[in-house]
Amino acid sequence: MTKYGFGKTVDMSFDDAIVHVTQALQDEGFGILADIDVAGAMKKKLNQDMPPYRILGACNPPLAHRALESEPSIGLLLPCNVVVRQDETGTVYVEFMDPNAVLELVNKPEITALASEVRQQLERVMQAL
Repeated sequence: MTKYGFGKTVDMSFDDAIVHVTQALQDEGFGILADIDVAGAMKKKLNQDMPPYRILGACNPPLAHRALESEPSIGLLLPCNVVVRQDETGTVYVEFMDPNAVLELVNKPEITALASEVRQQLERVMQAL
């Protein structure tokens, strides 16, 4: 999809996609630390309308703990962002930050291995949708 993410279109409403992706993340051990309503913020701050767009900050605590123990500053690259967005035609997309692309910036073998593990979990989430 991009150098920094992957995802897919889903055949469901925006609201249903939020529910399904949240449940699929939970099934893989992730919780949502942040839920940013980008469309709402654009309306409030700029009085600009846009289709629904949410950024979910997903975290798997045991994996995050391992990463933080290995590299304390890695919090700058966390959590894993998941975007649920709808375009002007009504198509809904679920997109995942690619931990391999982001965490390769750290350049540590243990973080590279951890990134691969997280990527596999996020791919399973995507397949569950």
